[in-house]
Amino acid sequence: MSKICIVGNSVAKSRTREEAPLAGWGQYLGDFLMPYHEVRNYARDAMTARTYFTDRLATLLNLLEPGDVVVVDFGTVEQRIDNPMRYHGPREFKEFLYLYVDAIRNEGAVPVLLTPTARCGFDIQGNVVDTSDEYPQLIREAATETGAALVDMHAYTMQLLLELGPQRARQYYRWTDAGEHPNHPDGIIDSTHFNEIGAREVARIVAIGLHNSPGVPHGFVNPDVVALGAGYPPLLTEFTVEKPEIALHSEMRFGAPPVLLSPSPSKTVGVMQKFSGTADAGTSYILFFENGSYLGGTRVNGEGKWLWRRVVNWPAGDHLVQAVGMVDQAVSPVATVSFTVKDWVEPPIVTAPRDGSINGSRPKFSGTAEPGVSKVAVLENGRLIASAPVQEDGTWKVTHAHDWKPGTYTVEFVSVFSAIHSTPTRLTLRIHGIPEGNWIRESAASRERCSDTCDHYPFDGR
Repeated sequence: MSKICIVGNSVAKSRTREEAPLAGWGQYLGDFLMPYHEVRNYARDAMTARTYFTDRLATLLNLLEPGDVVVVDFGTVEQRIDNPMRYHGPREFKEFLYLYVDAIRNEGAVPVLLTPTARCGFDIQGNVVDTSDEYPQLIREAATETGAALVDMHAYTMQLLLELGPQRARQYYRWTDAGEHPNHPDGIIDSTHFNEIGAREVARIVAIGLHNSPGVPHGFVNPDVVALGAGYPPLLTEFTVEKPEIALHSEMRFGAPPVLLSPSPSKTVGVMQKFSGTADAGTSYILFFENGSYLGGTRVNGEGKWLWRRVVNWPAGDHLVQAVGMVDQAVSPVATVSFTVKDWVEPPIVTAPRDGSINGSRPKFSGTAEPGVSKVAVLENGRLIASAPVQEDGTWKVTHAHDWKPGTYTVEFVSVFSAIHSTPTRLTLRIHGIPEGNWIRESAASRERCSDTCDHYPFDGR
């Protein structure tokens, strides 16, 4: 019996009932296979191409048999430029994909590269927003360069979201109002992971992609089952409210206005800002408006808590949002909050060391960043080597934990704000020291270096 093995991250991982409504597409893929084929899902939370390759892939390779299919699904977690343990630069990411393809083929199995699924987000015109950066294209290139089979889930799910539109799309994701699901009584907004309905539909699309891929052996997928789509979900409740503007202009009001806890007044936020707050007892729904136009709404749970985010991203600029609570047949007074949305961020300023200056083996990097920036990422050759938190006064500093070898290097510094990051500031760094290959180093090479500082002789140049 041939098998399909899945390696990847949390989007594909199989889930338990206790984790509902969270679901991974890997748990449903078996529903679309022919008899006598099985799915083994090895996808795990927060797994990256690097961590899976170094920690787990060897175990899988020992289980493979000729003719098995291995689906490789990475490219979502690796975007995290604010997280040194997860981020993969473009070159590093592709190099790992090459290694996966070679390792799987060496065991007689068939590698299939998947591009990451799209996140749930739209612009003000209703177009799907691509938040995957260059990673889908890197995977497409790796498939072409290695001859591996490709299932372009990024393209497929972008099209799926476009067909669903902002009024339906989030019903495929782990995105619930407060009081809507017992596992998330305060609500949850997750535009990356799917719920049961969405995960099953994504699994169906994966199966179609496998069936249509010329590099995948025939006979795995049941074409009659994959032909049965789920159909479109109904419109979201917030888009079925009749004449919502009445709540904004009503002269009869009851109780206190809703309390907006986030965002705080006049705060600078990202385009996917979440709103949260509380409301008086008995409030069932919160309606949101801007410039007199209805934006959407959310339920309130029994404790008076609510959570909301527009499926449509906020355009850059200043905003003033009004919120009104629905209480039985009445409405609350109006609450307002002002905030500023940024969809770009300035590169950081590097104040030290000076560009092109000569430094010792432990240079200290420092500089400033614009308000709102949380971190400055430091990269060399596209690889993240350090991360510096930005202080309240806008300053940052970091020293790499390892000594630099003598030579000339180019280092890049990137500002991180919300889910976006800046273009890099580049610095030429010259490190002073005894170069590799010099006699002072080589003459002491007959003995291993001590792990700690010591007085052993001779000096080896480090």
